[in-house]
Amino acid sequence: MEGQARVRVLLVDDHRIMTAALKMLLASECDVVGEASSGEDAVALAAELKPQVVVMDVGMPGIGGLAAAHRIGKDLPACKVLVLSQYDDEEYVLEALTEAGAAGYMVKTDAAAELIAAVRAVNSGRRYLSPSIAPIVLAQLRNPVRTNGSAHRLTRREREVLKLIGEGASSKDVARRLGISAKTAQVHRENIKQKLDLRSTAAIVKYAIKHKLIRVD
Repeated sequence: MEGQARVRVLLVDDHRIMTAALKMLLASECDVVGEASSGEDAVALAAELKPQVVVMDVGMPGIGGLAAAHRIGKDLPACKVLVLSQYDDEEYVLEALTEAGAAGYMVKTDAAAELIAAVRAVNSGRRYLSPSIAPIVLAQLRNPVRTNGSAHRLTRREREVLKLIGEGASSKDVARRLGISAKTAQVHRENIKQKLDLRSTAAIVKYAIKHKLIRVD
């Protein structure tokens, strides 16, 4: 748009074809300053490159997009996160906007028509919601009683651990990825099993798949 400064954007998606398509969509009005394919990489690159907007996928290896969004918001308050996801579930939308602190939520099917407008909106301090999910947020504002699944009994760290276990990580792997001790990782694992009434690692994996905490291609 004539007269407006170009927005510095960090793209985060683990599918290269999607990243390339998003880059083309943004090329006319934004500068893509970096690309990441995991939540951990997104946090590190955001700290290094200091983009104005991060366009963030949800389902990725590692800590995932929502946990990464939360960390970026905490470390870089001026940076806005626009979640771009294939999921339009109430659980994802509400967690992104409340717990993760995202400035906007767009479903991928709307990206071709709305992406630049969404980036401009969140960069200017406004919220952006895809039209298909706006009723979810409005309904929640009218009736703020949470009715989401049992995963909301978990702490944020426990949800990060749950996702990593679902991807096959051992307690040692979880500890290394999250920068905690192996003993602490094991405590989180046991707390997850107790809170969700899951008796084995296999049950944790099945739970993560069922609740879309990990993506099975």
